[in-house]
Amino acid sequence: MIPASTFRGRRVALFGLGGSGLATAKSLDAGGADVVSWDDNPAQVEAARAAGLNVGDLRGIDWAEVHALVLSPGVPLTHPKPHWAAELAGSHGVEIIGDIEIFARERRALAPGSPFIAITGTNGKSTTTALIAHVIAHSGRDAQLGGNIGTAALTLAPPAPGRVHVIECSSYQIDLAPSLDPSAGLLLNITPDHLDRHGSIQHYAEVKARLVQSSDVAIIGDDDDWCRGIAGRLEAQGRSVTRISKDHALVHGVFADGAIIREAMDGVVRDLADLGAITTLRGTHNAQNAAAAIAACRSAGLSDDEIRAGLASFPGLKHRMQPVARRGRAIFVNDSKATNAEAAAPALKSYERIYWIAGGLPKEGGIASLEPLFGRIAKAYLIGEAAAGFAASLGAHAPFEISGTLENAVRAAARDAAEDHSDMPVVLLSPACASFDQFRNFEVRGDAFVSLVSALDDSHMLIDVQSNGEQHG
Repeated sequence: MIPASTFRGRRVALFGLGGSGLATAKSLDAGGADVVSWDDNPAQVEAARAAGLNVGDLRGIDWAEVHALVLSPGVPLTHPKPHWAAELAGSHGVEIIGDIEIFARERRALAPGSPFIAITGTNGKSTTTALIAHVIAHSGRDAQLGGNIGTAALTLAPPAPGRVHVIECSSYQIDLAPSLDPSAGLLLNITPDHLDRHGSIQHYAEVKARLVQSSDVAIIGDDDDWCRGIAGRLEAQGRSVTRISKDHALVHGVFADGAIIREAMDGVVRDLADLGAITTLRGTHNAQNAAAAIAACRSAGLSDDEIRAGLASFPGLKHRMQPVARRGRAIFVNDSKATNAEAAAPALKSYERIYWIAGGLPKEGGIASLEPLFGRIAKAYLIGEAAAGFAASLGAHAPFEISGTLENAVRAAARDAAEDHSDMPVVLLSPACASFDQFRNFEVRGDAFVSLVSALDDSHMLIDVQSNGEQHG
């Protein structure tokens, strides 16, 4: 834990007692702040009380005594309308911040020169964050991984010289971090998302841009107009910017040329890494993730050899295009996080001969948008409520069977893939659906897939099932 000592002796109101909110309240309490916490959910209030924290309805406190309101990132700050706690704080001129802002202040107080890599983007930020942390840790350095990826930043080890914090930041967290100043800030891409919380794509892009605005090194994607505009503005200000691309060569920056990651600098182009044999980094989207990770790791002082070794050993992000087993020539891939058609597309684009397990609780639009990729499907195994609708979409494009359950689908796909004589048939769980008809969430669905695959005769697991998806070796 990082005790939030920068708030010692100050009155702090906190709203939102979910995972990160509870961790933040504990951090503030440990740092000596006078914290009063609240939530609209009575069960979460009771959990905080049981943890020994001071709780109280923020509508009844004296806001004249409050130094700051700490708002959990899931609580609306501005759109569609400010939460009542934010309105109360604003009406009393009280600063509104979040846990990433507290982390940034603690870093400046404890170890201002310590490496702090912050990552954001509409797509790919979790994989890029995990990849950076893995490469750094593989080099023997102390890498602390957290933020929006699932581990609250304030539960990590405190900033210290030589310790690298790798933090994924959502737009909500950036909006609550006015003094965010990473040593390396990564902005991967911007496409319309979360507009209900930001009002417009313009405001969403402005919030995302704050992560790189005050970073020592700005690493920015060059594949969409919003990011190109942000990079151009920073360069005009004389800032250090490294552009990255998965789509085209750059005059100055790091880019993908097929599976080769190259760097262009001062008129010289050189190869940095070959992703061709790294099964966990297949696909053009992962080329962008790798290019960004390489640039970030170099900013943290890693050598090219250390980076290449880390890339080659990357186990993949759990539930996101993660190869989990080999059985004969067939590879089994867990892409359970693909809960809609758009999310399933990268996996379908990454493999040539696919035994596709799809279905669950259908999303609007189904899989119609994936029709250009149906030619890659050797056969589909359809499960859950979406099975009939998906069968209608597949029609004559690809063979399919209604498997009903994941267990039936795994068994049938494994059987058929074993009879496939192509170089690398892939049994792919990429449901293009929510999980809620048969599983509590996509994580449980992915874990069930791994368990079923591990029970197959002659399956060689590529991950350690007992250690939460970490790769062997």
